Amino acid sequence: MPKIDESRPFLPVNIAVMTVSDTRTLADDRSGDALAERLAGAGHRLGARAIVKDDVAAIRAQVQAWIADPEIDVVLTTGGTGVTGRDVTPEAVEALFDKAIPGFGELFRQLSYAKVGTSTIQSRATGGVANGTYIFALPGSPSACRDAWDDILVFQLDNRHRPCNLVELMPRLREHQV
Repeated sequence: MPKIDESRPFLPVNIAVMTVSDTRTLADDRSGDALAERLAGAGHRLGARAIVKDDVAAIRAQVQAWIADPEIDVVLTTGGTGVTGRDVTPEAVEALFDKAIPGFGELFRQLSYAKVGTSTIQSRATGGVANGTYIFALPGSPSACRDAWDDILVFQLDNRHRPCNLVELMPRLREHQV
């Protein structure tokens, strides 16, 4: 059964949080706040935070800046993962992936089904690796952000999680670039 190995020291990672929205500001960004609070509560560092309009070029430019920054280990986006015309986050970030992590979106939707039923099919949550940086695109609701963090990311971004986790793979993510 998966568990936290308390005999290992915790290794904090630097996480950037991007809210994709045409209307949100830092003053009313509940989803970004939820992610920032949770990652700090888990012992990680908020490496950067931004609010970006629902625009492929703008989203991609901010993510590219973060994946080029050796101080950022993980990028979390919230918003723009639905199916409307303005929802373009998956198109923006997936084009950057060196490798997709399809299990993230699959597991997110499986867990979400227990809470919202068939409405989960409207989520295009996705994950991948780009330039040695993990990227996870989450839906824009605070509850979806909490679910993704509490049920998936808090474990996979903890190097003590057993039997395996994403943190212990970080030193090997750029092997193809060597």
